[in-house]
Amino acid sequence: MKRVSPVSLVVALLFVLAGPAQAQFESVGSIDFPTSATGQVQQHFLRGVAILHSFGWLQAIEQFHAAQKLDPNFAMAYWGESLAYNHPLNSQMNPTEPRKVLQRLAPTRAERLAKAPTDREKGFLNAVEVLWGEGDHVVRRVGYMEAMRDLYERYPNDSEVAAFYALSMLSAAAATGDLSGRLNIRAGAITLKLFKENPNHPGAPHYTIHAFDDPVHAPLALESAYRFAEIAPAVSHAIHMPTHIFIQHGMWDRVSRHNQAAYDAARELWKPGDPMGDATHALDWGQYGDLQLGDYEKGRLWIQRSESMSHGGFLEGGEHADHGDGRAVGTVSLLKARYIVETEQWQILPITAESSVNELLATGLSAARTGNRAALAQAEAALQARADDGGNGDTQIMYKQVSALLHASMGHADIATGLMDEAVKIDESMAPPRGAASPIKPVHELYGEMLLELGRAGDAVSLFETSLQRLPNRPRSLLGLARAYAQTGNRAKAAEAYERLTRVWAGRDSFPGMQEARRFLATTRP
Repeated sequence: MKRVSPVSLVVALLFVLAGPAQAQFESVGSIDFPTSATGQVQQHFLRGVAILHSFGWLQAIEQFHAAQKLDPNFAMAYWGESLAYNHPLNSQMNPTEPRKVLQRLAPTRAERLAKAPTDREKGFLNAVEVLWGEGDHVVRRVGYMEAMRDLYERYPNDSEVAAFYALSMLSAAAATGDLSGRLNIRAGAITLKLFKENPNHPGAPHYTIHAFDDPVHAPLALESAYRFAEIAPAVSHAIHMPTHIFIQHGMWDRVSRHNQAAYDAARELWKPGDPMGDATHALDWGQYGDLQLGDYEKGRLWIQRSESMSHGGFLEGGEHADHGDGRAVGTVSLLKARYIVETEQWQILPITAESSVNELLATGLSAARTGNRAALAQAEAALQARADDGGNGDTQIMYKQVSALLHASMGHADIATGLMDEAVKIDESMAPPRGAASPIKPVHELYGEMLLELGRAGDAVSLFETSLQRLPNRPRSLLGLARAYAQTGNRAKAAEAYERLTRVWAGRDSFPGMQEARRFLATTRP
């Protein structure tokens, strides 16, 4: 794909009209969204909605503001802007800024609806009135979905009604913690149809990826993942988003490349004072992909970048702000802890009240692998305190992982395996894996390694197989699986796992695991 400056793409605006309401824009995709507006007002609105579908929040707001400036009474420009202040899938949908936007249109709901001249536009506006109305975010998001469902039933062939209805279902599923997959599958069915009808629609592949972002359904979104980054290379999130599906397939080279490109796009567009969310997301996922490839030098570079961003700027020459980005600050400890775990370059970090749970897990693993039982016990106690203090599912798992390692070090095999059984049960009760491994040491992988040490290779095989079903092509699980099969005497299966490992770690001949695989394969191949 030809690389074009994201900055120029934001400024550039090319309309190729294919009908009165159809607009195709350079590098943001094409949508069909007729409204009561015309001319430049409609053009800015269409571009804003197209960017909104790629979650390019700041860029979308610029376009909606431009439309409002030209026509202060165009209700749909305020509708669009109200949707650009919150991530609909992983935020609490704070209504403060959206309510201010709607207030700028008119002071009351009735007056605002009166400014929407068509029933369809009133329907869109009514839906966001529910979303930004009274009640907690769960009630509002479910109410919004129901309002969009009503609009979809009235306009079943309207592509934009369909796209925003699909997104509302994904948002409601996230808000309610619905693990049935019912809403995701329904949303995905709508967006797949939309993608077939218009492969250049930015929302169609984007929401398809979100709908099928789990190990079982990810193959349904692979075509969408390939397409999405090509639609909107000006939007960092759009470049990053396909890696949700590439991770589910263990396509580590694509995970690495796409997140590097997403980071670059975010860096080029960033100005001091802007949030760094898109770049921070790329830091996290990019490092994970590079560590799976065994590119530990790049893994350290991501840490350096996160440290630079935590101080308010970008490593490669970016201007610095007066204060750091809070999300980047939290990412630093995650990336450092993950680096220890993935590289197995064990390091016992100082344990303080400020230690993150990821750092405590990395220290617990390091202590267990280096025989430092005192540090292991200290890490276990700190994680227990976090777990007892309302820690989430991942924190509960990490506490049980480190506690199991402590008991294993003391020869309490039954207690250790019992704790790991509990950790597995918690892990499998939660949403399927999405993105980088969380906890940073996958529970099935660690359990399999512990069983290998206990001489239970047959049981370890099952755990490594499960780990690879949940986190495909993960090299540490491939290495464990190969060792487990070798210990059970199944040399054919062991060779198959070692062969897969050599493809992931191609060129990493200095790695002990790679050397082990080469030696085994040399004695197995004819």
